[in-house]
Amino acid sequence: MVRRPVAWVVAVVLLAEAFGVAALNWFMGVVVDRQDMSLAGLDPHHMSMTAKIGAVVFGLYFALCALVALLVAIRDRAPAGLGRILLISVAVVHGLLGAVAWGLIGWRAFLFMILVLALVVLLLMTYDRAEGAGAAAGGGAGPGPRDDGTRPEPEPEPEPGPRKDTPAAGPVTPPAPTTP
Repeated sequence: MVRRPVAWVVAVVLLAEAFGVAALNWFMGVVVDRQDMSLAGLDPHHMSMTAKIGAVVFGLYFALCALVALLVAIRDRAPAGLGRILLISVAVVHGLLGAVAWGLIGWRAFLFMILVLALVVLLLMTYDRAEGAGAAAGGGAGPGPRDDGTRPEPEPEPEPGPRKDTPAAGPVTPPAPTTP
């Protein structure tokens, strides 16, 4: 299966991206602070601080998404609740960043963003398909994983046979016509 390796790759890429985005925003804050120039009358110190705050916030956001992907890889279960929302939101963010990167940076940055988007979507979809097929075949939640991490084989379904609660099929006679 490709589920666990994809989850590991997504976790590593998002963690590297968390450090990269935080470092880039922090560097931009330092540059703005050292230039001592204002933009449309804004205080350079405030612009520097907001860039540094953005570095921390976006770094933590991508690190939290990486943690969710890491937990998915370790547990080999689909993310649920807040974790699923975080992975969907990081996919949307990468789609938007890819669109911006195409126009501002170039096709290489766009390709990277779309690759990460595809990995996150693949992570979400592979777990949906596996759990949806298991629920459809088993009629609900089946037995959980064993101690060694493998799942037990599903029991074969019994062969369909004649039903005992219906009468035997015989010739069908139409009802007799009634006349007044």
